[in-house]
Amino acid sequence: MKVLITGILGQLGTALQTALTAHDITGLDLPEVDITSREQLFTAVSQAQPDIVIHTAAYTNVDGCAQDPALAYKVNGLGAQNVALACLELGAEMVHISSNEVFAGDQPDGYDEWAPQNPINPYGRSKAAAEFHVRSILNRAYIVRFSWLFAPGGRNFIHAILNRARQTSQLRVVTDEVANPTYVKDLAQAIAQLIDTHQYGVYHFGNSGACSRWGFANEILRLAGLNDVTNTPILSKEFKRPSTPPPYAALNNNAGAAIGITLRPWQEALADYMEEYANSAA
Repeated sequence: MKVLITGILGQLGTALQTALTAHDITGLDLPEVDITSREQLFTAVSQAQPDIVIHTAAYTNVDGCAQDPALAYKVNGLGAQNVALACLELGAEMVHISSNEVFAGDQPDGYDEWAPQNPINPYGRSKAAAEFHVRSILNRAYIVRFSWLFAPGGRNFIHAILNRARQTSQLRVVTDEVANPTYVKDLAQAIAQLIDTHQYGVYHFGNSGACSRWGFANEILRLAGLNDVTNTPILSKEFKRPSTPPPYAALNNNAGAAIGITLRPWQEALADYMEEYANSAA
């Protein structure tokens, strides 16, 4: 199968290249192709002639989205619309990568795939708009939501916690933000399994189990052997930032589990990641 990955140089795009070695992979990314330019995108997709497009490209800086909602919608909403229209024109399938931030975060028991959306910040609204466009345009599409991605390279929550802990031995982390930590390698493998099923629909592919940011940080410290670090629990209102994340927005995997696709517990995924990457990179 010919697979085209948008945002192929990003964390998920990179992981997908490893997970999809059985397929013929091509990709596009900035600066050569801007997904907000319909002409550039259609030309690139037409040249590739893919059977399926995995759309990972997005503006993922949630605080940046809060400061410039118009840009968030242009990249995330209209960018996804352009990709979906290109897929429609070529008869290709599409995997759209979405987020738990399409939900309000008011469900302590987590969100099922069919739960109503009610995003509370510009990033979430732009991703909800993207989902709307994909659903409106395509019949043969998968929407994959996840939360709290961690991956080798770049800056992520794990590296931030380790760096702060080693510099100061003092942490203050929120307890009222709950979701599923998601290892990029596991997410990529789940997507690889999914595209072989042709079972279109909405899927939640975070690692199983949920935790607070504070609980996530505690497990990172434990695995790193940083037992002398003080991790003080705080509420999100004490940590000011431009965007407001959904407080309780864990994702329940019903649809994937029904077709045999599950992700291991986040603690196991984190332990593997820490062993392979985090301690050397922090």
